[in-house]
This record gives sequence, structure tokens and C-alpha cells, in this order.
Amino acid sequence: MRPIDSMPTGTGVTEQRLAGLRRWNLALTLLHLAQAVAVVLLAGDFAITVTFSIPEGPPGTAAAAPEALFDVPIGWAVAVFLLLAALDHLLTGTVSRRTYERDLRRGINRFRWVEYSVSATLMVILIGFYSGITSINAVIAVAGANVGMILFGWLQELMNPPGRRATTMLPFWFGTLVGLAPWISIAFNIVGSETVPGFVYGIVVAQAVFFFSFGLNQWLQYRQIGRWADYAYGEKVYLVLSLVAKSVLAWQIFAGSLAG
Repeated sequence: MRPIDSMPTGTGVTEQRLAGLRRWNLALTLLHLAQAVAVVLLAGDFAITVTFSIPEGPPGTAAAAPEALFDVPIGWAVAVFLLLAALDHLLTGTVSRRTYERDLRRGINRFRWVEYSVSATLMVILIGFYSGITSINAVIAVAGANVGMILFGWLQELMNPPGRRATTMLPFWFGTLVGLAPWISIAFNIVGSETVPGFVYGIVVAQAVFFFSFGLNQWLQYRQIGRWADYAYGEKVYLVLSLVAKSVLAWQIFAGSLAG
């Protein structure tokens, strides 16, 4: 095995760029943390009930009427979403900095994918709640599909290390296919319902655009289009999206809880 220092390095991953990324991570820690605190202080008691319905006969028998399983306080759920982002940036900017920077040199960021698999899944579940997807069975399926999409993103980086002779986009497209499933379910409810409040349409459209902006960033990065040919630039865009997209998504969901 070659020593780490002799292995190809992700393009643009210099000491100067790494120092800049550390400053960004520390700044984003504070910004996400401040937003989480603000949400907790402003949160009301609005909650959405997750339900369950168990069949009471042989296959084909209609399930019983849905019953309440547990309530999800929306304000606190949004705060957790922001706190997860803050924790990710805190770790990569402090105690896990060496691991984070070593990974970037190898063209991968495992911290990003672990955090996204939890925080992005929580957010898509909340979006599903707003479109009426509250059955525990559907919630589990939505969560599983979204986690699968995120892990395919991790696999995309793992299969395309610096110095590669060819780039495969198969994990990216497999992840895209899996990740579309929750959004198709959400769109089905939104289009088919006559009782969805108008603000929910805005939330779903805006959040779908922001949500998939992360995937677009990875596509540009691995197709090496324009400035995205620089791996460090793509990482910087991930950080910008972490601030802008997550903040917009979080506050739209939270504002919807106040309207609710």
C-alpha cells in the first residue's frame, strides 16, 4: 500500500483552502446553533400526529381506522435538524479536523454523508407530514429511501478517488432514482388533495429545489464542469448550501407550524 503522502490529492485541496474551510465550518456552527436556539424560543405547541393502522383480517381485508401513535412537535424537530448541522460543522472544524482534512485530500467527506443521512431524512419526513404522509409505514419507507439516496452519494465519492482514470456516475444515478420516491409520494398527495393550505405548495416547491441542489452540486463536481473541476470548490459549495438551503428549509417548515 502506498503511503498517504504519495497518494493523489483532491484538486484544489491545499493548506490555504483547508484553513478557509475550517473558518467556514466554525462560522456555520455558530449560525446553525443560533437558529436552533431561536426556533426553540419561538416554538409553539403545534405538533403532527403519526398514525398506525393494523389489518384485522386475512390479506385483502381493509385495515382498521388510523389511530394515533405519537406526536411530533414541529418546532423541536426543526431545532434538532439545525443542531445536527451545527454538530457536523463543529466536529469537522475542531476535534475531527484532521480526519476531515485527510478525507478531503482523498476526495471524500464521510462527515457530510453521515449528517445528511439523519438531518436530510428528518427534513423530508417533515415535508411529508405537511403533505399528509403521517402513517408510520409510509414514514419508515420515506426515511429508508432518503437514507439510501444519501449513502449512494457517499458511494459516489468512494468509487471516484483522486487520480482515477475514469469516472463512474452509477451511484449518483442510483441514488437519484431512490431519492425521487419520497418526492413522488409527496407530489401525489399535494396534487390530489383539495384541502392542502396554499403555503404548503410553496414549501414543497421551494424545498424540492433546495433539497436537490445538493445533488446538482455533486453532479457538477464529478462531471468536472467549470469551477466544479476543483474538488475543494465543490466542498465550499456544500458549505454554502448547508447554510442557505438548510436555513430556508428550516424556517419555511417552522413558519408553516405557526400557520398551522
